[in-house]
Amino acid sequence: MKVVAFLGSPRIEGNTELLLKETIRAVEEDGHSVILFRPSEMNLSPCLNCGGCDETGQCIVEDDMTEVYKAIREGDRFVLASPIFFFGLSAQIKALIDRCQSFWCEKYLLKRPIAPGPYGRKGLLLLVGGMKRQVGFDCGGATAKAFFRTISVPEHETLYYKEIDARGAIKEHPTALMDAYQAGKKLVE
Repeated sequence: MKVVAFLGSPRIEGNTELLLKETIRAVEEDGHSVILFRPSEMNLSPCLNCGGCDETGQCIVEDDMTEVYKAIREGDRFVLASPIFFFGLSAQIKALIDRCQSFWCEKYLLKRPIAPGPYGRKGLLLLVGGMKRQVGFDCGGATAKAFFRTISVPEHETLYYKEIDARGAIKEHPTALMDAYQAGKKLVE
């Protein structure tokens, strides 16, 4: 089973990364390899809304997204991890998601969705934010749901943790790291 993970946080060893590491640890302990993309460390242009993918389903911009497109096509399980900034996913992960407009064109305009493969396609969404209110997670979750649906991932679980802001604060949460680990196990069952 091929697992693809996207780390939306630009903060090294931040709360989002700590959660994702636990998920990845669980997946790898079950013998599956994980391809990890860190958009903050990649050469990614934002979507130019140029229409270049409308008739082909292929993005015409050449940058590090080429590797992402390949992994998405070949993947079986997907983990999207992001902090919530101003009621949304991070700019880094949002740029990557926006570049998946080519998959949207391929699926909805050209009627060629990505085939589910022998294991089907499932996802996991990990969100962390300092706010006390639910609205940021709802907004970020809506974007993630659209992303998953566009890349033909019909179902995903969501874990989110509010009022977690300072670097490493997720370690103080009574269940977060174990939740992420168990979600990783469940994802590849």
